[in-house]
Amino acid sequence: MSKPNLLKMARMYLRRTPQREQSTDLYEHRVTLLDGGELDLANLRGRPTLIVNTASKCGFTPQYEGLQSLYDRYHERGLEMLGSPSADFAGQEFDDAAEIGAFCQKNYGVQFPLTERVSVRADPPPLWEELSSQPNSAAPNWNFTKYLVGADGRLIAHWGSKVKPEDPEIIAAIEAALPARSGEPMPTAD
Repeated sequence: MSKPNLLKMARMYLRRTPQREQSTDLYEHRVTLLDGGELDLANLRGRPTLIVNTASKCGFTPQYEGLQSLYDRYHERGLEMLGSPSADFAGQEFDDAAEIGAFCQKNYGVQFPLTERVSVRADPPPLWEELSSQPNSAAPNWNFTKYLVGADGRLIAHWGSKVKPEDPEIIAAIEAALPARSGEPMPTAD
């Protein structure tokens, strides 16, 4: 990595997002999708959503397979998913939206929506700024940081890059956030 890129990355890690005392409604945002369309997150209200910063050329990129598996397994029960391609960490994302989309589809069969390429830490758009500032949250330290947002738009939990999508802790949190299947008791809030 060149010296200017190292300095840029160091400045990014020194940037601190102030933590909010109260959680906020993350579904009050709109994002631009990879195909240029817009997604109003208010349309996700009533369903939990796993939001992940992604990269196509990272050692964690095979996690796309686990993310797609979670989406396949839980989407019919209400889980939504949103990937945000980013080159913040060592420039590990393609520049071109079509190239990002083709890579994700060809290699991992990604069916869940992807935002346009964004900066999730160095210069984050409002959604990522707010995700990072929630109580008990933090800015992503690398690619494939996962944030589970509840049906009410409030952050439930977040996990770092090394925690795989199929980790029992993530699955348990998703199961608890989903509406109960008919015949099952509804999850209770603590």
